[in-house]
Amino acid sequence: MSEGAGQPAPTTAPPVSTKPVYKRVLLKLSGEALAGNNKFGIDVQVLADIAAEIAVVNRAGIELGIVVGGGNFFRGVSTAAAGMDRVSADYIGMLATVMNAMAMQQALQHIGIECRVQSAININSIVEPYIRGKAMKHLKLGRVVIFAGGTGNPLFTTDTAASLRASEIDAEIMLKATRVDGVYNADPEKNSQAQKFASLSYDSVLARGLRVMDLTAITLCRDNNLPVRVFDIHAAGNLQKALFGGDVGTLVGN
Repeated sequence: MSEGAGQPAPTTAPPVSTKPVYKRVLLKLSGEALAGNNKFGIDVQVLADIAAEIAVVNRAGIELGIVVGGGNFFRGVSTAAAGMDRVSADYIGMLATVMNAMAMQQALQHIGIECRVQSAININSIVEPYIRGKAMKHLKLGRVVIFAGGTGNPLFTTDTAASLRASEIDAEIMLKATRVDGVYNADPEKNSQAQKFASLSYDSVLARGLRVMDLTAITLCRDNNLPVRVFDIHAAGNLQKALFGGDVGTLVGN
């Protein structure tokens, strides 16, 4: 995230609770996060590391839904989609999210975490179809639920899918996992003087057109009063800190 406006981050972090501060959350993982330093595919070690972070959260009793992107394989607006009509390209991207979801499921099951994949596009011989009631039951039984296939419709991003699923499962917060530790007033990878902000309002994001998420996704979060925390998934322990009251990343809300 390279832009932001709001309250500068505090110089000292508040104490972290010994208990989770949320009961049910939605984690948005980009496909690029699974690729690690690679430009394509899945980095097996990165996948295992993220699965280990998720396992800690799951074992703490937090009900966790995950929406995963597919940009490490295919993106409807990428150069790989040049010459394709947008609808067909987006459907290919949805299939990429299913591959990532299945890989994450395998990584979690390998370390003893019960997990289900539900897809918004029907591939019944491989994964479950998305059914809200069934997803809620899985969550209440302590299973991680990975939502694949985006919204099931072209022309929508997986950020919008994450906002939608988070609202549908009554998540208390959406965590947007990135490779940058929050929202900055400049690109921190190019400008060492870039300032990270502790908080932003939905309206500030919308008015300035900030690229925290796409505008449809952030509007959906605002309309459903769903806070969003943007944080670095690759920093060890960050997911747990975010859910135990730690000062991690940037919080977007009212």
